[in-house]
Amino acid sequence: MNKNIDILEKAIKQAAEQGAQIIVTPEDALYGWKFTRETIFPYLENIPDPQVNWIPCQEPHRFGHTPVQARLSCLAKNNSIYVVANMGDKKPCNSHNTTCPSNGHYQYNTNVVYDAKGKLVARYHKYHLYREIQFDVPEKPELVTFNTTFGKFGIFTCFDILFHDPAVTLVKDSHVDTILFPTAWMNVLPFMTAIEFHSAWAMGMRVNLLAANTHNVSLKMTGSGIYAPHSPKVYHHDMETESGKILFAEVDSHPRNSSTYPPAMNWSAYATSITPFPGPKNSFRGCISRDEFNFTKLSESAGNLTVCQKELCCHLSYRMLAKEGDEVYVLGAFAGLHGRRRREYWQVCTMLKCRSTDVTTCGQPVETALTRFEMFSLSGTFGTEYVFPEVLLTKIKLAPEKFEVLEDGRLVNKNGLSEPVLTVSLFGRWYAKDAHSISGGTSNSATAYLMIPTLLMIITLRDAVML
Repeated sequence: MNKNIDILEKAIKQAAEQGAQIIVTPEDALYGWKFTRETIFPYLENIPDPQVNWIPCQEPHRFGHTPVQARLSCLAKNNSIYVVANMGDKKPCNSHNTTCPSNGHYQYNTNVVYDAKGKLVARYHKYHLYREIQFDVPEKPELVTFNTTFGKFGIFTCFDILFHDPAVTLVKDSHVDTILFPTAWMNVLPFMTAIEFHSAWAMGMRVNLLAANTHNVSLKMTGSGIYAPHSPKVYHHDMETESGKILFAEVDSHPRNSSTYPPAMNWSAYATSITPFPGPKNSFRGCISRDEFNFTKLSESAGNLTVCQKELCCHLSYRMLAKEGDEVYVLGAFAGLHGRRRREYWQVCTMLKCRSTDVTTCGQPVETALTRFEMFSLSGTFGTEYVFPEVLLTKIKLAPEKFEVLEDGRLVNKNGLSEPVLTVSLFGRWYAKDAHSISGGTSNSATAYLMIPTLLMIITLRDAVML
């Protein structure tokens, strides 16, 4: 763990030297994640409620054996920077309680935040676990915020971002300016690559998001970014090397006061106001991550198409610069409970490139494209206000400032010709229709560094040491 903190120490010092005010490090970055409850227990510490007013750097033994917390606190204090880290918390419980584990302790995947004086100011226990048998699910989702002179922050971890609580509630009810998001995110095309979904979530929720992803190419973990409500500020996706990277950008510490703050969207306004486009009768079904979509092919170089599934109709108007003969695109619609677990209700409208000219490959992962679009406009009859707009370009790149969402819910291109397109999607989450056995879940991880009132920084770190 100390060898991993050595790596973080270099990053923290570099961030502070460049004016960073807060740095976010990855989920699982200190000890990795291949553990049972028993094997991880020696590496857990008692992390108290921040109300105890504690600077571990000055009082390292106040709450027992806490060497990791003491070192993180000293790094924050000695470099005058907020430090966000992910580690493990243990809490004793009454063995007579039926929910108390056999070892007499609850074990939590935990984010901690130390201020520039080394004081513990926030503690968050991850609620939606992802195949993390070493940890317990807290009794309820925690809404953790803290105030600084450079904005109000909220914090959650990885898989939490796909659910209403705590993620949406922090933005909607707690009115945070910026979300801090340690993650170990495994990329899944076509909708769930880290940079793609995290940037879309920031835009859909109209909040700053600092997403720091662990860099582990063998596990398809890469992709960190600093995302503003209107556009990505900076991002990094690298499946070629094992190297991490620090990202810097300027962001608004109070984005709601900014002239660039986007208006609230009525995601279904346009789509429900028009008559579905008359289309070819060649619609077909195909699967994306076990979800059965209805597809229709973009047969011409320009056109207007509609495809529907259940309550959702997706409308697309488009014009290609030229139709590449060996590339096939489709418009797809999906409405229903997602994946193998069938717990989260998705509504998705997507225009995507198929893996080959065989339409049975539509929805399979594809990373390169040649087709450029002069115009596209995608909309859907969404039943939810939580819709996240995604545009992913060839070689897994984002398209900052090259698209926008209009107030009537249309996702459209802007500023001219697009780079070759992989997907253009509106990803909706209808939380009210989720299967309500959700608590805990399955797992992911990431790294980020932030500097705010004007400067934000993110880091993607590779876990150097696995215990």
